[in-house]
Amino acid sequence: MIDSELAQFEHLFEEKMKILCSLGDDPAHDMLHLHRVVKTAKKLCAEENAKLEVVTPAAWLHDFVIVPKNDPRRSQASRLSAEAAIQFLNEISYPTEYHDEIAHAIATHSFSANLTCETREAEIVQDADRLDGLGAIGIARCFATAGLLKRTFYSEQDPFCHERAPADKTFTVDHFFAKLFKVAETLKTKAGQSEGHQRVSIMKTYLNHFEREIG
Repeated sequence: MIDSELAQFEHLFEEKMKILCSLGDDPAHDMLHLHRVVKTAKKLCAEENAKLEVVTPAAWLHDFVIVPKNDPRRSQASRLSAEAAIQFLNEISYPTEYHDEIAHAIATHSFSANLTCETREAEIVQDADRLDGLGAIGIARCFATAGLLKRTFYSEQDPFCHERAPADKTFTVDHFFAKLFKVAETLKTKAGQSEGHQRVSIMKTYLNHFEREIG
């Protein structure tokens, strides 16, 4: 596929996702999130010499179906997104030769789905999405989600989980220990791992300041 053809399809991806994002109220999964994931995915794609024809639509459409984090169907969100995305790709006549790889990349991107990436393109999309949960932007997204779910910032007793198991369904800071630092360890590409390491350092520095301020 030539660049101009992919660009035309990319415009359709963006327009479709603008409509879907306008129906939600989650700032952690808005158009800004999609723009960041697509930008990161393209960068990783170039560095890993992967197929842009697979990575681009998968990155744009990875959140095609949004399931709230406190919904019991959360682990099914990426599979539902993959199915709906392929239906949309059929509607806009996106080349079918890429559909299976796109569906796989979307289905495996989710942490909660716990599926194994079998292609380099799937690893790239997964890394791009997970990197957006780390670093300065990851901190912002974490607290934005906590606000939607009405979770307390931290536990007054042992706020940083030194002597207790993380309870991130109750305390926001616990989510760093329950999931976010673990997510960083799952990054697949070399470029993604390098960026993830830097973003984790930012998060740990933030927590050090947090601890100092709350005494």
